[in-house]
Amino acid sequence: MERSDKSGLIVLGICVLLGLSALGYILGQAAIQYKMYDRTVTVKGLSEREYKADIVIWPIQFNVAGNDLTELYKSIDDQTHKIRTYLLRNGIAEADISVSSPAITDKSAQQYGNDAEAKFRYTAFQTVTVYSKNIDAARSVMSSLSELGKQGIVFTGDNYQSQTEYLFTRLNDVKPEMIQEATQNAREVAEKFAQDSHSDLGKIRKASQGQFSIAARDRNNPHIKRIRVVSTVEYYLSD
Repeated sequence: MERSDKSGLIVLGICVLLGLSALGYILGQAAIQYKMYDRTVTVKGLSEREYKADIVIWPIQFNVAGNDLTELYKSIDDQTHKIRTYLLRNGIAEADISVSSPAITDKSAQQYGNDAEAKFRYTAFQTVTVYSKNIDAARSVMSSLSELGKQGIVFTGDNYQSQTEYLFTRLNDVKPEMIQEATQNAREVAEKFAQDSHSDLGKIRKASQGQFSIAARDRNNPHIKRIRVVSTVEYYLSD
């Protein structure tokens, strides 16, 4: 009976030993496999293109001064009419032109104890805004706006509110191709790295699209937009 129990214990011990050996082998192989897949390379791919803006927002601001409020409003209406007529005659659509209410300042109410009287009691600022998809027509009118200046219209263009803005609204249309291009560029860089390191390029471990940026190509051509995206991709490497 004792001999039978000892035999059973020996068999059990052998089974446990074999099991532990097998487990060790499996874990060892898994560690080796994990180590192989743990090797990665992270690369960046760039896609950069230039597109023409598709919307222009052009505030045309002018000012008028005078001492008679009624005459001031007449002058505002007259100059606004001249600007509108000039825009329409040069290819800007009626629907693309809007006129804001004039901002009028009474300088006599702002003397604050200063005895010096202003030459003109009232000053008015008026803005005619062009919001158009016809970029070429708008830029052509911009270059010839001095013709209206010769008619006595005083334009103001030094403040932030009067700056022209160009918009690119078709980003969703160009996104897929640019992302594909950036990813392809990243893969080419990764393949070159793998070749130089005598490795094989594996699957993608992780990828990040990155942010799209839209900026003017240069100061002289704000209507030409440079679209840019950088994708970051991490690949597995194997021997």
